[in-house]
Amino acid sequence: MINLKDILQTLSEDGKSFVINLGDKVLRFTIDEIPKTEQESSQQVDNTVEEFKTLENSDTTIVTALWNLGRGSLGDDFKRPYSYYLDKFAELLKTPSNLYIYVAKEDEEFVWKHRSRKNTHVKVMELEELKTWFPFYEKVQEIRNTENWKKQAAWLENSPQANLEFYNPVVMSKMFLLNDASISNPFNTNYFYWLDAGISTTVHPGYFHHDVVLENLPKLTEEVDAFIFLSYPYEDGYEVHGFPRTDIERYAKTQHLKYVCRGGFFGGSKTSIATANSNYYNLLRQTLESNFMGTEESIFAVMAHLYPETIYRFELSGDGLVWPFFEKLKDVDELIKNLPPKELTPKTAKVNLYVLGFNSTEQFESVVKSIQSADDTMFTRCRKILVNNSTDTSLFEQYDKLCELYGFEEIHRENLGVCGGRQFIAEHFSESDADFYMFFEDDMHINNESFIGKNCRNGFRSHIPNLYEKLVKIMVKEKFDFFKMSFSEFYGDNSVQWAWYNVPQSVRNEVWPNYNKLPEHGTDPNAPKTVFDTIHIVDETPYIKGQIYYSNWPQIVSKEGNQKMFLNTKWARPYEQTWMSHIFQQTRKNELTSGIFLASPIEHNRFNFYQSELRKES
Repeated sequence: MINLKDILQTLSEDGKSFVINLGDKVLRFTIDEIPKTEQESSQQVDNTVEEFKTLENSDTTIVTALWNLGRGSLGDDFKRPYSYYLDKFAELLKTPSNLYIYVAKEDEEFVWKHRSRKNTHVKVMELEELKTWFPFYEKVQEIRNTENWKKQAAWLENSPQANLEFYNPVVMSKMFLLNDASISNPFNTNYFYWLDAGISTTVHPGYFHHDVVLENLPKLTEEVDAFIFLSYPYEDGYEVHGFPRTDIERYAKTQHLKYVCRGGFFGGSKTSIATANSNYYNLLRQTLESNFMGTEESIFAVMAHLYPETIYRFELSGDGLVWPFFEKLKDVDELIKNLPPKELTPKTAKVNLYVLGFNSTEQFESVVKSIQSADDTMFTRCRKILVNNSTDTSLFEQYDKLCELYGFEEIHRENLGVCGGRQFIAEHFSESDADFYMFFEDDMHINNESFIGKNCRNGFRSHIPNLYEKLVKIMVKEKFDFFKMSFSEFYGDNSVQWAWYNVPQSVRNEVWPNYNKLPEHGTDPNAPKTVFDTIHIVDETPYIKGQIYYSNWPQIVSKEGNQKMFLNTKWARPYEQTWMSHIFQQTRKNELTSGIFLASPIEHNRFNFYQSELRKES
């Protein structure tokens, strides 16, 4: 028989004590406690086994890190011995959730004394590695040793940021570490959250190992469909962790910074992490290159102000303590029930796409193919509806087949006419759950990539990549009532205010007193120009606000805009000219807002003509 004491003595570093980790159990002994016989060994193991808690089918990975930054050498206001952090770390390690841990080699054994290998992944990483791994290490050192930066606030000169070489490189790397863990994904989970190793300094560890609230995070994340931050009010102060307030407001594009986001906890789905990581990296690079530095929380604050559509913020109280979030997380269903109404975002927006068809399956299919070819996102994301005005019954079966092939719902009416069909679409959309709708006639095509490099007659480009995404972004950001897709149209363009021809004479006298007489025939080459406001850019594509005239060309319309344009006032026989006049007058009174691309991605292509007597407006 092999003597267990002899074997274990060789495994013990000090010859007096040892720990054996068996995955889900740990054996703890001192040399004097080692059993001498097989019977004693079995009995002793039963008495000394400490079982680790693990979870089955967890979809959560908690990411954390701990390094000795030398905080024990600071002055009394900021001094903490490393043993303090190890004690707090040990409390977090009791959670049964999956943990992805970054530590120095010297602390790896500490982890295995408290964790099972079944739900723990350790990534050994030394502080010195951050000098090359963290891309802004040199810049951080340069700024923190600058007198002007240190003198911003009385507290800053004695702070860990200013005095510890690796403090900012570590805290600024949290997002990168989380992102890397989500890519490595050793537990094959869909959700990843950063949690500071010393979180139990201000949060009772029972939330993590007794209530196991971290396992409720995926349900909350799915509901909010965004990256999660915890924010606290920050109404006053000249700087934010060393980042001048006025400059952080400039980067955040806000006149007044109202909150800052905590660095102790954040996270979300793999997709939301990838987006957040990209935004964080770009902002950190920009600000450091301009010699502005706070901590990770400063950049998080900018992100939350700048990209609210991608972020859910749980609002903390003025003391900034994060434990109330974990308290609420205990009853995640109640937390979800009391969430504020979701802010409309490009990602969550619902959009109907209507095509108005008449007596030509070829025209309908060509428009559908043009949409699919030019912007597959528009084709797949929208609820697609054909309003079929056709009177030729021989075409009905083919229309049905095309709708089934391309995923269109079909609504068949008698010939409502172009504007009658347009009115029907407005009423149908009003009863739907969509936030916006797009309108196309069956001779309005979207230009695909073959139009790259081509310009319209006004010199604007004829192709817009990712058209759907840009349209929805603009509508969410600007809160337009309607937005036209194309500057150049078949009969004219939007540089001329075509409403001039159609408003009542009294309005013409008021708005254009010096040019209020219509031509006896045709159009006037000197007709008044459209009054525009300001030019803006979305994803490298310019658009302009102003008194955009209404026409039946492709456009995107909001719920509120639809109500004002078509429903609050109705006509028994609506005409395009009537709507143009009505909508222009609302715009003049600032009751309606609109915009248009400085581009012309729509091409009129009527190739299958029908008898003119069949056409009607309403």
